[in-house]
Amino acid sequence: METRLTHLTWADVRERHVETVILPWGATEAHNTHLPHATDTWQAEGVAQRAAEKAAARGARVVVLPGVPFGVHTQQADLPLTLNVNPSTQSLLLADLVASVERAGVRKMLIMNGHGGNGFKPMIRELQALTDVFLCLCNWWTLGNADEVFDEPGDHAGELETSVMMHLHPDRVRPLTEAGPGKERVFRLEALRSRKVWAPRQWTSVTDDTGVGNPAAATAQKGQQFVEQVTDELANFLVELDAADPTDLYV
Repeated sequence: METRLTHLTWADVRERHVETVILPWGATEAHNTHLPHATDTWQAEGVAQRAAEKAAARGARVVVLPGVPFGVHTQQADLPLTLNVNPSTQSLLLADLVASVERAGVRKMLIMNGHGGNGFKPMIRELQALTDVFLCLCNWWTLGNADEVFDEPGDHAGELETSVMMHLHPDRVRPLTEAGPGKERVFRLEALRSRKVWAPRQWTSVTDDTGVGNPAAATAQKGQQFVEQVTDELANFLVELDAADPTDLYV
């Protein structure tokens, strides 16, 4: 069954009961010198689509919305054509999209985040008090078992993301001989370095090639293995979510 809204006609939508929508939300930003600017968006869309297909095959009434390609890049503004939307703008857009699906009778939305700079939790806390749509969130790359698959997953355009892109979009990955090493400069302050205290990173002060994590060990096979893990886990959740009553979620 087709799960992508972009591929459905009005007749398709009119005749289908949609219980849950997935909203992939990525970014448009530099990913070292071997991955395209669309990496975060394409990965979120690809994972969402595969998970939805698996869940739909088990009866889940789920549709994947078009991916949003604009993320928060307030500390990357000095990188050319890294396209920033401020968190306040992002919050307004999310609210409009939630209102749209609520009018359609959809009861549940999963935000599939594909970019580490997107911080949806405060937005969801505010929106949930204003809507009957049950809102939930996942960062897709935290699912599965990355340490089981990758030697060094990396933080940005490293082994994990490169492997996933080799699997999902092999024609859009440049040869790894063109990639930078993704060497990261860390905070001088110990509490920030250990992440006991948080502060946003000024990206061009952190990395010379925009990557954080070495992609050299990436392979399409690793990407496929990880995507299968992630989408299996997500599909299980979507099937469970489909059957759940959003007004009776606690035991």
